[in-house]
Amino acid sequence: MIEDIARKIIFDIKPYVPGKPIEEVERELGIKNIIKMASNENPFGPSPKSMAAMKEALERISLYPDGNCFYLREALAKKICVELDNIIVGNGSDEILKLIAETFLDPGDEIVIAQPSFSEYEFVGKIMGASCVFVPLKDFTHDLEAMSKAVNEKTKIVFICNPNNPTGTVVTKFQADEFLKDLDPRVLVVFDEAYYEYVDHKEYPESLEYVGEQQNVITLRTFSKIYGIAGQRIGYGVAKPEIISAVNRVREPFNVNTLAQVGALAALEDDEHLKRSFQGNLEGKEYLTRWFQEKGLYYVPTQANFIFLQVGVDCQKVFKEMLGEGVIVRTGDIFGYPDFIRVTIGTMEENERFTRTLEKVISRLK
Repeated sequence: MIEDIARKIIFDIKPYVPGKPIEEVERELGIKNIIKMASNENPFGPSPKSMAAMKEALERISLYPDGNCFYLREALAKKICVELDNIIVGNGSDEILKLIAETFLDPGDEIVIAQPSFSEYEFVGKIMGASCVFVPLKDFTHDLEAMSKAVNEKTKIVFICNPNNPTGTVVTKFQADEFLKDLDPRVLVVFDEAYYEYVDHKEYPESLEYVGEQQNVITLRTFSKIYGIAGQRIGYGVAKPEIISAVNRVREPFNVNTLAQVGALAALEDDEHLKRSFQGNLEGKEYLTRWFQEKGLYYVPTQANFIFLQVGVDCQKVFKEMLGEGVIVRTGDIFGYPDFIRVTIGTMEENERFTRTLEKVISRLK
């Protein structure tokens, strides 16, 4: 029996369930013209400059990539005004989450997580044998006051997803400042900012300002969302040099492939694509929220590129009915909300198709 030889802790881990791929739906249902609005990818795609750079780099894929991601780290350091040794690059920010856990967690340690939030925090904690302390959201937002009270002598890491996935809400600078002010400096705080570039909230904290202060803070960002290269798996972390040096000890050599590195580097230089993606998301958000209001549907105001929406019926039934119409969304039951769905903001054409389909599906199910 495999249970006799595998680590016992792994049987307590819930496997991550990604958004259903388009190819899988085509294969299972035999339909075409499918749109995926489930995984918070950029519907406008990657930067043309990024695409061109990756195509050019194909000639070099017989060689190992730059194991230190020097040129990308150099460009990032210049862009966000930090030093080279403040930055680590990973195979998506997911990998950096796992590296952080491998670096800092021992069996019996505790991590503090909002609930619901990104499921990878629980995964990386449990895989290292740590205990997860869940703190319910307050008004769909991290309750930092309650999270502060959950910290004790066993706490090693606090994860703050800002904006939060799946709700799209943010904690403010004042809330973050107050939380960090009273926190034991031995606790590592991870600000996961995958949707950072979509935020326009005036009171959103600039977490990079905390790096280098008394608290041990690491900020994570990614090229999977607004930069549109989720398929290449690349993200980065920013922290004190001693934190980065420790995490690098458990990082695999050549963890980030060549195409990802050159694609990300070129994406950083294309401000116009970033602006177009931000504006397209803003217009889509305004269209969808206006439609929800007209139909009397409750939604959580978002600072990201997705919306957490209450559909008022079983989300699994909505999911399956919409799937049959070629529209992929995310169910809310996995986050503890059985009558919610999470929908990625798409192109205007996709948004209009989504609203038409949702209206038809809800009327069919009620």
